[in-house]
Amino acid sequence: MSLVSEKIKAYKDEIGRYGDSLPGITEAYHAFTGASLEDGELDAKTKQLIALGIALSTNNEICTFYHAEEAKSKGATDAEILETVAVASAALAGNALSQGVTRVQQALSSPPVQ
Repeated sequence: MSLVSEKIKAYKDEIGRYGDSLPGITEAYHAFTGASLEDGELDAKTKQLIALGIALSTNNEICTFYHAEEAKSKGATDAEILETVAVASAALAGNALSQGVTRVQQALSSPPVQ
């Protein structure tokens, strides 16, 4: 079993144990995410690529592995998955830059707090 498969399996095992303690919450979470990721106005592949980009931006290892695999299972090519990585990277870099040119520059131009 690969490291990726092991980590996803460990998550599934632990979410199962969590569900034993709080079944209503776990079931509601799975129903919500399942419905959200089904084909709709956006197809399921596109939704998995979006989820992958979000997983990357939040540094969520398990979700990164999971959504990359799910995107592939929904027909995403390796090139589409790697392009998603580039888009997420650009969005994250843009976030740092936009905060730098606004908040940081505002802080630099403000009088010091006494």
